[in-house]
Amino acid sequence: MRKKSVRDVDVAGKRVFLRADFNVPLDPVSGRILDDTRIRATLPTIEYLREKGAKTIVASHLGRPKGRDDKLSLGPIAQRLGELLETRVQFADDCIGAEAQRLAHGLAEREVLLLENLRFHPEEEGNDPEFAKALASLADVYVNDAFGTAHRAHASTEGITKYLPAVAGFLMEKEIEFLSKAAINPEHPYAAIIGGAKISTKMAVLAHLLEKVDKLLIGGGMANTFLKAEGFAV
Repeated sequence: MRKKSVRDVDVAGKRVFLRADFNVPLDPVSGRILDDTRIRATLPTIEYLREKGAKTIVASHLGRPKGRDDKLSLGPIAQRLGELLETRVQFADDCIGAEAQRLAHGLAEREVLLLENLRFHPEEEGNDPEFAKALASLADVYVNDAFGTAHRAHASTEGITKYLPAVAGFLMEKEIEFLSKAAINPEHPYAAIIGGAKISTKMAVLAHLLEKVDKLLIGGGMANTFLKAEGFAV
């Protein structure tokens, strides 16, 4: 069954809370964005929203800050997003509070606002209901295009959906469609490649894949866990 996407809602003139995944690598010295692939991946959804006359409020996390950390500010990402969209992207110095409210409610159609790093607030990862309500109060509709964080029950990915009508963005829709084809009725021979830094967040996926694939290839940082289990020095 197809999930509801941004195509299925009327966003004209509405404030849309778009959860993106802008967790991009930064140069530790200059703060320069080293790879903007994740920013580019959400452009089709943002451009669609602008085309339809939405007022787009984009939110993301960056890194794992313990409270506010200027080195993990989304300010540079707002600048890069504006360059890619060829329009001015406003930037709020927090994701909740008076300034975020003022900027969000002052948006005109087709304008874009990027909120500051969601994880500056521990309530984000704690899926705090009041924090989720505060985020929801900024908008009329919720769009999730953060596939990389879809497995996490955080305030901006799960909690907020209790307070706003929620649909998938184009990136999320594409990834779900691909995974559904690969996981439900795959053609054989069937090989899967999985990578990433942490195995702890992928155990359920690995267990599911092992029942379906002919070959499973492990890459990235998580490969070290398997190498160590096999007795190799890591």
